[in-house]
Amino acid sequence: MRGSIVWLSERDSPDTFPPVDRALREPDGLLAAGGDLSPHRLIAAYRRGIFPWYSQGQPILWWCPDPRAVLFPGEFKLSRSLAKTLRNKGFETRLDTAFTSVIQACGSVAVRPGGTWLSPEMQAAYVSLHEQGYAHSVETWYEGRLVGGLYGVAVGRMFFGESMFSLERDASKVAMSRLCGELVARDFHMIDCQMATPHLMSLGAQLIPRNRFIQQLAEHTTSDRPAGLWDSRCLAATT
Repeated sequence: MRGSIVWLSERDSPDTFPPVDRALREPDGLLAAGGDLSPHRLIAAYRRGIFPWYSQGQPILWWCPDPRAVLFPGEFKLSRSLAKTLRNKGFETRLDTAFTSVIQACGSVAVRPGGTWLSPEMQAAYVSLHEQGYAHSVETWYEGRLVGGLYGVAVGRMFFGESMFSLERDASKVAMSRLCGELVARDFHMIDCQMATPHLMSLGAQLIPRNRFIQQLAEHTTSDRPAGLWDSRCLAATT
């Protein structure tokens, strides 16, 4: 690790973050450590293009990598095989009907880039954001069972994707397809995917320079939009 990072105290204002151009190049994007996972600090971080990512037993680590993986909802790649799944499999997608179950499943089966597990502390923080109307889930159901899904945070016209899981083939892709459709309908600008993975790139994600990401973030998070992302709860659709 070259350079140094800023250490945050829980006593610091939740809005206290260093400029993102101070992030380390190795490891890419590491900016700060410490603080807490209060809703105020998390939303302040997202508005600045910063997200928490750390392993159990580590201090909270805050990141802003360069380049940044993003997905423009209207550029979602619907492959032939996924289109066939959507037509024939009989999956049902729902919105915000099982947020806690989705985040628990992500913590059980999904490993984020670099091997970081979704810790119980992180799960509790995002459940709190969900209760405040910021965090949302898209769920894939099959024959009454939750078999896949994703969750993330909405601020303004940005959706910050956090994690996804799949217990059936294509179940997480089905959830992503529903998410992109919903975001296009609501004029959302971008999904922040944070770090590139082959799975996300196959769905249409791309890498953009951090400075471009930050510029677009400033433009599209001017409104708060803390609740009502889906207009009403428990919306469902059979694919």
